[in-house]
Amino acid sequence: MKLKQLVLITSLLFSSTWVKAQNTRSFDGIKTVVLDAGHGGRDPGNLGTQRYKTVERDIALAVTLRLGEYIEEYLPEVKVVYTRRDNTTVTLERRAEIANEAEGDLFISIHCDSFQKSSVHGCSSIVLGKNHGDENRIALQENAVIMLEDDYETRYKGFDPNNPASTIGLNLMQQTYLNESIEIASLIQGQFSERVMRKDRGIKQQPLYVTSRTAMPAVLVELGFLTNPEEEDFLNSEKGQSYMASAMFRAIRDFKAQQDVLLADALDKQKLGDKENTQRLPPTPKPKEKIEAKPKSTTPPLKVEPLAQKNTTASNTYNTGVFYAVQILTSSSKRNTSDPIFKGQKEIGEIEENGLYKYYIAPTKSMSEAQKSAKSMQALGFKGAFVIGLENGKKISASEARRKLP
Repeated sequence: MKLKQLVLITSLLFSSTWVKAQNTRSFDGIKTVVLDAGHGGRDPGNLGTQRYKTVERDIALAVTLRLGEYIEEYLPEVKVVYTRRDNTTVTLERRAEIANEAEGDLFISIHCDSFQKSSVHGCSSIVLGKNHGDENRIALQENAVIMLEDDYETRYKGFDPNNPASTIGLNLMQQTYLNESIEIASLIQGQFSERVMRKDRGIKQQPLYVTSRTAMPAVLVELGFLTNPEEEDFLNSEKGQSYMASAMFRAIRDFKAQQDVLLADALDKQKLGDKENTQRLPPTPKPKEKIEAKPKSTTPPLKVEPLAQKNTTASNTYNTGVFYAVQILTSSSKRNTSDPIFKGQKEIGEIEENGLYKYYIAPTKSMSEAQKSAKSMQALGFKGAFVIGLENGKKISASEARRKLP
């Protein structure tokens, strides 16, 4: 594809609200969560087995409202914004606009899955990307609502989940938040499988319109298959809806705690920097006092260089105990540590989780050292680098590692 064509397609995909939100966004913690109940109004979503009067739009709304109640009760400092609170039609374009206008810090879109075989069951979380192995099945289902909208050919011009060019544009839009999107998706899937005992179908990357236009970490959650009688019964029950909402709440709570740790450190460093700058100011001269020029400082400017890790993460040293580390890359395929994408970093650890490969560096017992490493990695071009926890070789949140380390 010619560069001119790529630029044209990408420009068509960028909405004005997305660009405005992207350019003005400054992260200061998880203060606003946008909850998106899938489908609604004239779009029922999937109909399930049709043993119930309720369909996907009804279950998605019920779970969304319950999740919002949990956040408002147990995280009162977090504002909850809904794309819909009743059975009304909201276009995919408008859902993304609501999220961006609210300056959200996290976007959760809630849905129910379906399949031809009634035996298929389980939960999955979808972030932006292209999953060749699944042929974008979920993307085709969830994007199909576009066809119900007036003037859709003009409104969604340039978007085609089967067109590689569209996928390139979408990835450019959400790449900034991919690591965070995968992190919250991972926490949600963990809660579903460990606390609610649902089958974990993993994290998928697919070209979803609604998550592509949000200037924040975003994930679309499939609660289960309404075409599976047992899961349909569970999701129609009071218990099932409470459990699924509670699981997502716990994931959001843990994600917020993780982000708060990083934000607190950044603010501490900013305050320290401000204090140091103030102390370096010359004293206010007294009247008629002669101020002699001071020689220029010979201290060389700070230079960011690749970290030279002292230990190898492949060693058994880090398979036992709790550590902090810095996640620098997430990939849907296994990478060789000599791959140029790692920018010369030699000692790299790998974790396989939900079908994705996550790469980290610099295990340490010190949060401050880990945060320093994260800053260095961000300066080297790993913009999504962030602090994680490791326990016996498995990934945990940074906040959980902090609770377990002295």
